[in-house]
Amino acid sequence: MRRLAGADSLRSDTAESVRHDAGLERRLAEQIAYYRARAPEYDDWWERRYEYDFGPDFAEEWAVEVAAVGDALDRFGPTGDVLELAAGTGIFTAQILRHADRVTAVDASSEALAINAARNGTDRVEHVVADLFDWEPRRRFDHVCFSFWISHVPAARWAGFWTTVARALAPGGRVWFCDNARADHAAAHGPARVAGAGDARRPDGVEDSARQLRDGRQFTIVKRYWSPPELEADLGALGWSARCANTTWAFIHGHAERAPAGPVP
Repeated sequence: MRRLAGADSLRSDTAESVRHDAGLERRLAEQIAYYRARAPEYDDWWERRYEYDFGPDFAEEWAVEVAAVGDALDRFGPTGDVLELAAGTGIFTAQILRHADRVTAVDASSEALAINAARNGTDRVEHVVADLFDWEPRRRFDHVCFSFWISHVPAARWAGFWTTVARALAPGGRVWFCDNARADHAAAHGPARVAGAGDARRPDGVEDSARQLRDGRQFTIVKRYWSPPELEADLGALGWSARCANTTWAFIHGHAERAPAGPVP
């Protein structure tokens, strides 16, 4: 009877794992669908247009934050052959091109990459439509960059994603990234009305976040917030040496490289 009970428990655990995996796959597919549908609206959030326009005082503080994260990227200086993951509509692609010889821009949204190509051209940018959880690099790059992506990587895919990043890096290569700051950091240090944070009233660490487009369509996506110490420690456990920081209130940014004793993927 013990053996049968053990077998029943194993089957139950396996079935639960399959249900969890299927649920995660649906959530990630919904996340891709959301960003494909949102592509025509995406830049309005960054540029603080339409419903994201909260007046001149907010716009002034937002501009300071945008400049701060841009300065961080410029200090990093992604030169040479650069891979940009989750390249989106190309806001950061344009800034990377100030340093890089060539950029390979990968994103699951063909709609966003079309805007990217219109903004940045195709002479020095190769645009690749691919699901980042399935995509594999065909060569190694001097630098890897991604903006507003790490918060959309679920815990179950986190280690695997960073293994892919390691495979994409040439020896001595470095990584740069930025994202939204944690909701508690934004609320404590930002303007009276911190808008556009998305989940400012939700607990940090939650993986499901509701989103709605202008036409009323609703989606649920992955959203995970990080603090600089949490992110440094987590990446350290995966074999990376990382340095992360917040801007005054809006963003987290950082850079990383393989730790000297890190395992070779």
